[in-house]
Amino acid sequence: MRLYAQTQARRCRQVLADLIAMALLAAAVWFAMTVHDGIMLLAEPGRKVEDAGGSLASGLGDAGDAASHVPLVGGILKKPLQSAAEASNGLSDAGQSMQDMVGRVADLTALVLIVTSVAIVLALWLPPRVRWIRRSARIRGLFDAPGGADLLALRALTGPVRDLASISVPPGGLADAWRRADERVISDLSQVALRQVGLRP
Repeated sequence: MRLYAQTQARRCRQVLADLIAMALLAAAVWFAMTVHDGIMLLAEPGRKVEDAGGSLASGLGDAGDAASHVPLVGGILKKPLQSAAEASNGLSDAGQSMQDMVGRVADLTALVLIVTSVAIVLALWLPPRVRWIRRSARIRGLFDAPGGADLLALRALTGPVRDLASISVPPGGLADAWRRADERVISDLSQVALRQVGLRP
């Protein structure tokens, strides 16, 4: 199985198409990661809420511990401060939840963008490459088979006329020479058929 043509012009086009496909895939991944990073900026308020809630809870907890040492009313003062500290912990948890949600949205968006872009690029690039690989293998197998050169010569005769310009036309024409099984003409025509798909004898 041959992945690239043997003729220079077609091989250059194939390599260029492959490079463009890889560049598009790289650009799609870069774009998806940029969008991901942009969405993650929305998590900054959540981080601030989490930090503020944590700091407030810590401060209220320390204040409650300090208040507990006040004679007679220490237990009474500590209880509301501890309640406020627990509420602040809830605020901190809400900030963390917001960050988690933004992170999930960013990951899902990036994944969808990457999968969609890769699918589009592969749909445009892969089928022509696979068709050429299968076609070139079929033509090469036909050329190597007994009588295959005759069939390829017929294929060249029924193909584009401009491809026959490189063949010297014998008296009576190419078709007549093919019917007479002229070996030189059949060889020239079969080579034309090979070149049409980017192969060499």
